[in-house]
Amino acid sequence: MAPMAERYIHGHHPSVLQGHRWRTAENAAAYLLPSLTTGASVLDVGCGPGTITRDLAARVAPGRVVGMDRSEQIVAAAAAEFSDRANLEFVAGDVYELPFPSGTFDIVHAHQVLQHLEQPVTALREMARVCRPGGLVAVRDVDYASLIWSPADPLLDRWLALYHEVALRAAGEPDAGRHLPEWFARAGLEDVAVTSSTWTFTDLETRQWWGSSWAGRARESDFAHQAIDAGLSTAAELDGIAQAWRSWADAPVGLLAMIHVEVIATIH
Repeated sequence: MAPMAERYIHGHHPSVLQGHRWRTAENAAAYLLPSLTTGASVLDVGCGPGTITRDLAARVAPGRVVGMDRSEQIVAAAAAEFSDRANLEFVAGDVYELPFPSGTFDIVHAHQVLQHLEQPVTALREMARVCRPGGLVAVRDVDYASLIWSPADPLLDRWLALYHEVALRAAGEPDAGRHLPEWFARAGLEDVAVTSSTWTFTDLETRQWWGSSWAGRARESDFAHQAIDAGLSTAAELDGIAQAWRSWADAPVGLLAMIHVEVIATIH
């Protein structure tokens, strides 16, 4: 079972799903795409609304693809939305106790999951357990300390510091990207390939999309509620942060970029 101190800091507010539903196999799992083959079976851990999972299913069809998330509500919504895909299913489950026999899948994938876990090494060992010998465990996580943006705004500096505070209090690691190679090694997964990539938002359309998402998260998501409940911030401060995101999004010229680290391990 998940450790009691562990909390998912984003939740599933529409402002969060706005960001999560943008994710595709192309923009979130490009490092894995060359490894996908027709007929491969895939487990997508922490699948959220299932947009990446859907794309993986299209690429490996008729191979079985399972999207798994801790939230029964979110997997039910994904199952209803993508019910037309015969090789795709969604289940609720816990990454620490995956509900599958050992060696079930050819590929076990997790995108932006380990950063939210108190025991990422334990999770990796469990992911490796359900992956067949010769199969792949593939993980991609952001490193929040790598975020850069322009124009500068001290309230966005405060947002990033607050994000770290909230994430660490929830037993997560917001700078997970830099730790992935070490976590894989501690899990006994040493045949690895490590890469990195970035998300970059610079045109007005993508900045307004990202800025509106985070303006909503700053006031309405579980991140906001946890920050206030823990005494780390106030509604007034979060209002200011939300406005800072909107101002950044509407600036005539702007940029935000973040580094993601990706690791693929071959299971022996």
